[in-house]
Amino acid sequence: MATYLGFCVLVTMLKLAIAFANTPDTFNESACGEISVGFGTYQDICPEAEPIIFSWVEKAVAEDPRMAASLLRLHFHDCFVNGCDASVLLDDTQNFVGEKTAAPNLNSLRGFEVIDAIKSELESVCPQTISCADILATVARDSVVLSGGPAWEVQKGRRDSLSASKAAANNNIPSPNSTVATLVAKFENVGLALNDMVALSGAHSIGKARCPTFSARLQGTNQNGPDNNLDFVASLQQLCSGSDSNSALAHLDLVTPATFDNQYYINLLSGQGLLPSDQVLVGGGEQTREIVETYAEDPFVFFEDFKISMLKMGSLGVLTRSNGEIRKNCRTTN
Repeated sequence: MATYLGFCVLVTMLKLAIAFANTPDTFNESACGEISVGFGTYQDICPEAEPIIFSWVEKAVAEDPRMAASLLRLHFHDCFVNGCDASVLLDDTQNFVGEKTAAPNLNSLRGFEVIDAIKSELESVCPQTISCADILATVARDSVVLSGGPAWEVQKGRRDSLSASKAAANNNIPSPNSTVATLVAKFENVGLALNDMVALSGAHSIGKARCPTFSARLQGTNQNGPDNNLDFVASLQQLCSGSDSNSALAHLDLVTPATFDNQYYINLLSGQGLLPSDQVLVGGGEQTREIVETYAEDPFVFFEDFKISMLKMGSLGVLTRSNGEIRKNCRTTN
C-alpha cells in the first residue's frame, strides 16, 4: 500500500503537466488522479481497485521483468481493434473467433494470467465494478512506471465488448515489417497522428522480440538501402542462427532493456533498431527522423508526448454507460 500511495502522490504532482486538452471532452477530471468517462471514479465506487492492480503488476514484474512490456502490449493490441474494449482478452466461442489467434497475437501476446488474477481479486472486493478494459489501461500505465517511465492519470469508465474480431486484429495491428507509410496509415485509421505513432513506438524501450519478427533485419539491408550498422546486424545473425531460432529472443533495446527511457531513439540513430518498423522511423522520412532526434536529445519531451499519446490511444472507441458490459471473467462475456 505504501508503494501505491507514493505513486498516487506522484501522479497528483504531475497533474498540471498533462495536456488534458488532447483528450476527448467526454473525459472529466475527478478525485485523486482519476478521470471519469462513464460511471464515476474508483475513489468513489471501489477505492481498493488501483492498489490491487498496482500490487499485482508489481509482483508480476518482479518475478519476470519482461512482463512489463507484455502487459503494456496487451493494451496496444486491444485498442487497435475496434477500440479499447478488452476484446483481446476474449477466448473463442461458438459465435466468434477471438483475437488471440490472429497473426500479430498468436504465440506472442502474454500476461493473460496476470489479468485473470487481478480480475478475480477485484470481483471479490468490488463485484462487477471494474471493467477488463480499465484493467488493461491501468496495468499498461503501472508497467511503464515500474520500469522507470512516466506516470499519467488513467481514464476510467470503459466497458467491455460482447465480441471480438480476429479479422480486425489481422488488418489493424501494424506488423514489425511495416513501412513508415503503412505505420502512419494504420495509426490514422484508428485516429492517431504521425507524432503519436513515433511517441508510442517508444514502448519498444522495454521488452523482447522473437527472431522471426525481425528476420528482414538479418539481410544487411533495410527498406531504405544498405544497413548502417553491420556489427549490430552480425550480432542478430549470430543470435538467430541456432536450431532454436524461432523461439530465440532479442532485446528491443539492447542498452537499457528493462528501463523505460529514451535510449530506444538513440539506438535508432545508430542503426540499432531491432524491428524493421523501428529502424524505418529514421530512414523512412524526414518528419519521423526529426521527431526521433528530438526524443533522443530530450527524454522529458519524449515522456510528455508518450503520456499524451497514451491518453489518446486509451480513449479510442471506448464503450460507456449502457454499451457493452462489465465482465465477471475477462475471458468470457457474461
